[in-house]
Amino acid sequence: MKLGFRDGVLYDSKRSNWDAAGSRPISWSLWYPAADDAQSDVPERSWFQKAAVARNAPIRPGARPYPLVLLSHGTGGSAAGLEWLARRLVDRGFAALGVSHHGNTGIEPYRAEGFACLWERAPDLSTMLDHCDAWLSDLSGHIDTNSVFAAGFSAGAYSVMLLLGAVAQFSQFEPSRMKPGGARGPREFPDLADHIPALLRTSDVFRDSWSRMSKSYRDDRIKAALICAPGRSILGFSEESLKAVDAPALILVGDADRAAPAEECSSWLHARLRRSALKILGGGLGHYVFVPEGTALGLAFAAELFTDPPGIERAAVHEEIADQAAALFQDSGIIAEKATN
Repeated sequence: MKLGFRDGVLYDSKRSNWDAAGSRPISWSLWYPAADDAQSDVPERSWFQKAAVARNAPIRPGARPYPLVLLSHGTGGSAAGLEWLARRLVDRGFAALGVSHHGNTGIEPYRAEGFACLWERAPDLSTMLDHCDAWLSDLSGHIDTNSVFAAGFSAGAYSVMLLLGAVAQFSQFEPSRMKPGGARGPREFPDLADHIPALLRTSDVFRDSWSRMSKSYRDDRIKAALICAPGRSILGFSEESLKAVDAPALILVGDADRAAPAEECSSWLHARLRRSALKILGGGLGHYVFVPEGTALGLAFAAELFTDPPGIERAAVHEEIADQAAALFQDSGIIAEKATN
C-alpha cells in the first residue's frame, strides 16, 4: 500500500503561543493510504529511517472511512518520531495524525514553558478534531474524525491519558515537589525546575497555563488508547480521575526501561485503570525502543537512541507493537459501533 502524507500548521485562537505574540501553533502530519497510482518521493535526510511518501496524494478509496489514530510524541520530540507507527497503522487500514507540541518539540527551540506545562498537549489533539475541516480538505468523508483512537510515547502517553480523563494534581518538576539531589528536569531540559518560579512571576501566558493544570481534558471521541512507556509525570494524576477512565488502554513498556521503570510507572498506572492491559516487552528493551530506527546520521549524533541489545531487531518490535495497537483499536471500534446502533 502506498503511503500518503500531508502536513501543515493549525493555529489555536483560544490559546496564546509562549511568546504572547499570537495564537498557539499546532504543527501536524497526516499519514493515510494513498491512491494506487500516486507517485512517491524519496525520504528526506533525517536521523530517522522513514518510508517513501506520496505527498498530498489523493486517498485510496475505501469501503468505509478510515479510522483515525492521533499520535503524541515524547518530550522534546516531534510527530516524525512516530512515523514508524503511523505507516504501520496505515498498512493495517488506519489513518494517523501526529502533532508537534509547541515549546516541547525539536522542530522549534525548546521552551521551559512547554516542558513544564504538559497538559497543554492534550488540547492540541482535541483542537485538531474540532477543526478537522481545516486539514481534511478533499479527504473529508474518507477519514472518520468522530470515533477516534490515540497513541502516545512517554510524555505523549501523559497527553493521551489526559484525553481519556486523567486529571493532573501536580506537575512533576514544580519546585515544591523537588527532593534534594533529585532530577530537576527531563534529559532534554535538565534544569527545568529552576525556570518555573521566574516564569510564574514574569509570564502571563505561563501563569494562565499553570492555572489550567487540574482542568479536565477528557475527549469522549477517543475510544481507546495505546500508552507507550509512560514516565513519572503520570504520578501527578489524581487516582480518583484514573478510576473513572472508561476507555480501554493498552500499556506497553520495555523490561529494561530506566527512564520510565515499568514497576514505578506503567504498573502503577495499570493498577489504577479499570480497563487496561499491561505488557512488558522482554529482551532488555529500553525507553527508546519506541523511537524510530536510526539512519547513519542518527547513529553518529545520538547512538544511545537507536541502539538495542544484541539480537533485538527494532523493526520487528515495531511490527509487534503495531499489531497489538491495531487489534486494540479494531476491537474497540466494533464495540463502539455496536453501542451506537
